Amino acid sequence: MSADTGSTHRIPVPRLARHGGHRFEIVPDAAARATLAARLDLLDLRKLSLRGEITPDGPRDWLLSATLGATVVQPCGVTLAPVTTRIDETVTRRYTPDATPPEAAPVDEIEMPEDDTIEPLGAVIDLDAVLAEALALALPPWPRSDAAELGTLSAAPDGAENDDDDAPRRPFAGLAGLRDRLAGNDDDEGNDSGPSG
Repeated sequence: MSADTGSTHRIPVPRLARHGGHRFEIVPDAAARATLAARLDLLDLRKLSLRGEITPDGPRDWLLSATLGATVVQPCGVTLAPVTTRIDETVTRRYTPDATPPEAAPVDEIEMPEDDTIEPLGAVIDLDAVLAEALALALPPWPRSDAAELGTLSAAPDGAENDDDDAPRRPFAGLAGLRDRLAGNDDDEGNDSGPSG
């Protein structure tokens, strides 16, 4: 996932090999946070950081271990009111030259890997991309404000009593009652239309 968070934190792999690893701390400024917030449809991105290190993992692989911290503001999925969420997530990526980039495989052969932390090792490790992807994955999918109350739909016909306790468990109970009443009306009409003698 490519990303532009307003800073460049692209670490050349040969430099990692020379130094035996790399510690990093990324704290995007207000302009960079605003850019990322717009891309992720956030109302605001008040705080954002990614801190960790890249260390050797075997003879050719590299392990990225980091902590993502963020304070995000999203629209409530019900009322659209602002919902503020604090995010603290552990981020792990394993870079290996043995991994196949998704775009290199035929579409009908792409499968979800058992280990979703594995990434193909290229010439550089883009920490800005890691930051943006980790934040996107950590966002609450259905933010909801404390004041939001989802109403329940009643299937009971007009004038029928509705037991609120039963409604969530028996959403079609009202329809069943309506069906029975309609069936009863058909029987009555059938009796009225019989021969009068």
